[in-house]
Amino acid sequence: MTVDVVTIFPAMIAQPLAAGVLGRAIDRGTLDVKVRDLRDFTTDRHRVVDDVPYGGGPGMVLKPEPLFRALDAIEGERGRPLTVVLTSPQGRRFTQAEAQRLSEIEHLVLLCGRYEGIDERVRERVSEEISIGDYVLSGGELPALVILDAVARLVPGVVGDEQSVAEDSFSRGLLDFPQYTRPAEVATGGSAGRAGPAVLKVPDVLMSGNHGDIRRWRKREAVSRTLERRPDLLAGAELDEEEQEILRELKGAKDGRD
Repeated sequence: MTVDVVTIFPAMIAQPLAAGVLGRAIDRGTLDVKVRDLRDFTTDRHRVVDDVPYGGGPGMVLKPEPLFRALDAIEGERGRPLTVVLTSPQGRRFTQAEAQRLSEIEHLVLLCGRYEGIDERVRERVSEEISIGDYVLSGGELPALVILDAVARLVPGVVGDEQSVAEDSFSRGLLDFPQYTRPAEVATGGSAGRAGPAVLKVPDVLMSGNHGDIRRWRKREAVSRTLERRPDLLAGAELDEEEQEILRELKGAKDGRD
């Protein structure tokens, strides 16, 4: 997969990409990611990328010419077609399904918005706009990283254990089941007078060696956790027959308590 990120703060993008899963995938050549400094596409001595808005008002607006030159340069170097995504609070909400869709695109360009936004004319070169949530950030660099990370890990070969990716939270509309590792018992720490057990144990079923029981326990915990914390996800969840039966049982028990 080929990705270009256009930003006025390239270090905000480049440094996180040097480590972790994405860093290893870039080193292997599984991902081809280039970070483009928008100031490199200016023509004035001060490398200005923004200006005051027409009509007045606070803040600054990203100028159209540097962004157009950046897209022209990427197209000339990489070739067409380009899928250009603008990180924007006005965009479609980013979800796991969106990440899956974008992971199937051969070449993705991420434009990082800043200040009060971009000149509206730039949208003529934008394929789509994406928002990572209903809140305000200082710029589009963090959303671009979120999108890139979520999308890239779905590209075959990026994550070593592809079964782990397939079973991630939200992949089928369910939250993940609880995870445990060694030791089998651990002291909670903290104040001696705190409520709750002093020692926390791993559920016996996970140490039983019975893979059928473990599988069923994990399914039940995933459905139960989703019903408790994110019931909205269940409307579109892809549940097998066993999970549907578990959901009916849990709902029946919940209705009985209510």
